[in-house]
Amino acid sequence: MSRTVLSLILGGGRGTRLFPLTKARSKPAMPLAGRYRLIDVPISNCINSGFNRIYVLTQFLSVSLHTHIGNTYKFDMFDRGFVEILAAQQTNEAADWYQGTADAIRQNLNYIKEEYDDVLILSGDQLYRMNYQDLLGTHRASDADVTVAMLPVMRSAIEGLGIVRVSPDGRVEGFVEKPKTDAEAAPCKLPGGLLQHFGIDANGREFLANMGIYVFKRDFLVKVLAAPTTTGKMPTDFGKDIFPNIYKKHNVRAHVFDGFWEDLGTIKSYHHVNLELTNDDPPFEFHHKDGIIYTRVRNLPPCRISNAKLDKVRLAEGCIIADAAALKRCIVGVRCRIGRNTRITNTVLIGADALESDERRARNAAEGVVDLGIGENCVITGAIVDKDCRIGNNVVIDNAANIQNEDHKLYHIRDGIVVIPRGATIPHGARIPAR
Repeated sequence: MSRTVLSLILGGGRGTRLFPLTKARSKPAMPLAGRYRLIDVPISNCINSGFNRIYVLTQFLSVSLHTHIGNTYKFDMFDRGFVEILAAQQTNEAADWYQGTADAIRQNLNYIKEEYDDVLILSGDQLYRMNYQDLLGTHRASDADVTVAMLPVMRSAIEGLGIVRVSPDGRVEGFVEKPKTDAEAAPCKLPGGLLQHFGIDANGREFLANMGIYVFKRDFLVKVLAAPTTTGKMPTDFGKDIFPNIYKKHNVRAHVFDGFWEDLGTIKSYHHVNLELTNDDPPFEFHHKDGIIYTRVRNLPPCRISNAKLDKVRLAEGCIIADAAALKRCIVGVRCRIGRNTRITNTVLIGADALESDERRARNAAEGVVDLGIGENCVITGAIVDKDCRIGNNVVIDNAANIQNEDHKLYHIRDGIVVIPRGATIPHGARIPAR
């Protein structure tokens, strides 16, 4: 079964809502939980499901994503599996950037060979664990042209999602993109007992949200990508152009998924989900009997911690935490260095690309350069500190004034969360936000 399925992961998003974290990287390359990347999630789900023929479609700021995938996912010559990059490029047929999800796949149709029966299409910026064999089973059992994975949600959650109207037998009968009013949402309210038909307890969830996970029959996918929309233009997006035009005439089916799923597309959601992972009973675990989330293996030393207090902390490898530091509810990424008597709370530290030696730090002192990492006697609360930052001694980062959005040469604030951009240097004694 796995050899007849091709997996396509859409990794080309600009990620504007995650700025400044996406200023120098694509959204799927975003670090997660200290040592993973977002792209690790769909690739690992594919591998755990037995689907090992995988293309990742990339476009914006994709160098770090390419490097990570190339260093992480390798199959032996007998397996015939692969994880390969399909970067946006000029060809004889197209000279434009990808204009949307459907356009990205249309520009790479020559890689979707006739040897494949079905094509699995995934997003590269979601956190969840799914066995795609179950999705494929629903698809083939109903002889669907396309099957859409859907998540039961409450009324309060639907405004930022595409919701779907489904018949009692699981056939898709309509799509509504990000409804704002009850009148828009009402037609998609689930028929009574539908979730129970799928063996799922409703628990107050009355709608099904489109997860952006699809299985197409290969020939049907090629056909719909080649057909112009009602306006005469070629379709560029699945949600806006393709599904509204095919569900009435073709067999479009629902596969209901009842597990943890989050789209980490904003600063607020990225910060919230990372901190939720530090709980004693986290909503998602990376090493689980139902499938491990894989990532790059690094040759880093074990962490060195001296008389520090850590409470609900996920600590990646290669870190140094000095005497009397106190961390509560934090993600501490690879190669983090935290100075004496520093207190950090509700914060995501993404880490560093290098370990700064003691000799280099001695030269820093002589040259007046701030050391790589977090300095001594700092207080950091409710923040995200991106990679390779230099935070001086006696720095306070605490948005006590509850500023919601602000841009400054040293930092940005989004949804009340202070973000220190990649490679920033915060001088000794600084107060952020600036007063």
